[in-house]
Amino acid sequence: MSTTVNAIAAPSATGSLITTTIERRDVGAKDVLIEIAYSGICHSDIHTVRGEWGNIQYPQVVGHEIVGVVTEIGSDVTLHSVGDRVGVGCMVNSCRECENCLAGENNYCLKGNTGTYAAVDRDGSITQGGYSTHIVVVEDFVLRVPEAIPFEKAAPLLCAGITTYSPLSHWNAGPGKKVAVIGMGGLGHMAVKIAHAMGAEVTVLSQTLSKKEDGLRLGADHYYATSDESTLKDLQNTFDLVINTVSAKIDLNTYLKVLRLNGTFVSVGAPPEPLPIQVFTLFGNRRSFAGSGIGSIAETQEMLDFCAEHGIAPETELIEATADAVNAAYERVLRSDVRYRFVMDIKTLADATA
Repeated sequence: MSTTVNAIAAPSATGSLITTTIERRDVGAKDVLIEIAYSGICHSDIHTVRGEWGNIQYPQVVGHEIVGVVTEIGSDVTLHSVGDRVGVGCMVNSCRECENCLAGENNYCLKGNTGTYAAVDRDGSITQGGYSTHIVVVEDFVLRVPEAIPFEKAAPLLCAGITTYSPLSHWNAGPGKKVAVIGMGGLGHMAVKIAHAMGAEVTVLSQTLSKKEDGLRLGADHYYATSDESTLKDLQNTFDLVINTVSAKIDLNTYLKVLRLNGTFVSVGAPPEPLPIQVFTLFGNRRSFAGSGIGSIAETQEMLDFCAEHGIAPETELIEATADAVNAAYERVLRSDVRYRFVMDIKTLADATA
């Protein structure tokens, strides 16, 4: 059996989003049915529906920043109960058998984790994401959302939060460490908040100073405009860790030079085109260039608990869950005209008729 639910979908790579219906599978023994309350809009959603990260099957419902309430559980579910505040992030399954999964790193599943949308699920169907009223997810990939986090702001933590928390945690951001964040957008503002809470000295590297007041308010100690040609030259040999949050082409060789001895540059933003690196730049200061992809389920729960403990929540703009509102939000995201994450109130969609 399956259940028909309202959703906002992309009909093609070039068409505007539309309101429609999709089918959700029946709740299996280990599944959780979630009535979605809020769903965030991530730049990844736009890249995906527009075919910029590869071909996908349409119609496609995106959205991997999801919070809601459990309304039904399968007969063998032990981790969640009806009425729980829960979240779903960027993945809804993995093979559970490979070396990485067995090590608890299911985001790095060697067979490929199952993305929350536009992925082939274990039953062969195409996953559909959080721009919808309900979702069915196996219990092991559902997160607990602490009461201390405002529900209407929690959704972006499931992508923007964990995507920045994971490298900051892995590369030991904390007291005595100098951390630079490239970009002051949806990912960047979360990196600033989290790195500050970890105790690091935080610097924002943004194209302009237009968001300097915000950056300092959110926890940055320093804020520089990279459009000033002297900025990166003056900051050479400064940082222990650089988190690059932008999904656009940058001059990696120039940015790598801001790393001090044994420093690491980590990309979490994903531009569609390759970025060249001159290997001799890495030789200086024994610099490292790395990438980081979301986080495991255990680490995502750790991040949520950390944010609850430190009073961290994304800066959000709440919009209605209508096709028109989301299409307009997409255009604003592309213009960097949001501070700093759109969140849809799914109640609007629940009341809609397809």
